[in-house]
Amino acid sequence: MRGRRPAIKNKIYTRNLNIYYGEFRVLKDINIEIKEKKVTALIGPSGCGKSTFLRSLNRMNDLIENTRITGKVYLDDKDVYDSDVNVIELRKRVGMVFQKPNPFPMSIYDNVAYGPRIHGIRDKNRLDEIVERSLRGAALWDEVKNRLKDSALGLSGGQQQRLCIARVLAVEPEVVLMDEPCSALDPISTMKVEELIEQLKENYTIVIVTHNMQQAGRISDFTAFFLSGELVEFGLTKELFYNPKNKKTEEYITGRFG
Repeated sequence: MRGRRPAIKNKIYTRNLNIYYGEFRVLKDINIEIKEKKVTALIGPSGCGKSTFLRSLNRMNDLIENTRITGKVYLDDKDVYDSDVNVIELRKRVGMVFQKPNPFPMSIYDNVAYGPRIHGIRDKNRLDEIVERSLRGAALWDEVKNRLKDSALGLSGGQQQRLCIARVLAVEPEVVLMDEPCSALDPISTMKVEELIEQLKENYTIVIVTHNMQQAGRISDFTAFFLSGELVEFGLTKELFYNPKNKKTEEYITGRFG
């Protein structure tokens, strides 16, 4: 039929996902569909399960003791918790940018080349190409191209965070997870990261945890509202913000709690 938009593919989806820390049930029957090459924001008060959900998408929760999971997390229709899934390969496909910039104590160049080297790339020309492409992809190349041998720890906080994004891009992921990537940044650096996210979604599926309602409204296509381990509401950001279906969503967005 003419005029019908092509359906957006689900890049990640979950079915009845539950996560327990010991006996405590952190996430309760989460069913969500994350669209390919879109930005999905996860919002909700502290302790509601947003970051736990984010970490479940590339099995970072495996690193936390006494964690148990039931249900399914699908990446391109394959359950990432299947026994035959290579976790290192999974985390290459689904990269993570953390709340606090965490550059390695080495040069800017070596930070970006670190992942490709681990995956077996040794050719200097190839590494040079990857480093430049990744730094350009993170909107950092022009600022650092003449100081690639300098320590990454000498960069500003905002530059360090964009370097961490470049480090993720260097291994050519399909999905980029961001856990409050701007919470430690000043407003100008925050704006640069937000502009970067807008560009990145042309090539990557992005899932971002944010406490900043305005940020979620500015940068995301879809928003998921979590509360007490439950997914209360999920939908197009504009609809969820301006016409929420659930009273709890409305109360949170308008600042009555959280």
